[in-house]
Amino acid sequence: QVQLVESGGGLVQPGGSLRLSCAASGIIFTINGMDWYRQAPGKERELVATIAKGGTTNYADFVRGRFTISRDDAKNTVYLQMNSLKPEDTAVYYCYADVMSYRYFQVWGQGTLVTVSS
Repeated sequence: QVQLVESGGGLVQPGGSLRLSCAASGIIFTINGMDWYRQAPGKERELVATIAKGGTTNYADFVRGRFTISRDDAKNTVYLQMNSLKPEDTAVYYCYADVMSYRYFQVWGQGTLVTVSS
């Protein structure tokens, strides 16, 4: 079984920063794409950022220039550095990964709450 565990959420003032982490555990041969999604209250889950195994990144327009996704394959971990946070960034943030173990897994984390408020 493969699991993803997020950490780093919390309460931050507008304009502040947070760094989210998401670590994969279990029997892992390789991790392909790793993504961050978010879901605000009353809204659908939306894609925030993606990073491929080779390091290519993509961002949603609403976070481009403010958020940075990165990964450490030695630690099976993906990060999301969030700067210049706005109240509309308030949401539960989820990580997702395509993991090759003894079989292929599409794995979601449990989510971590980010609240941007003064």
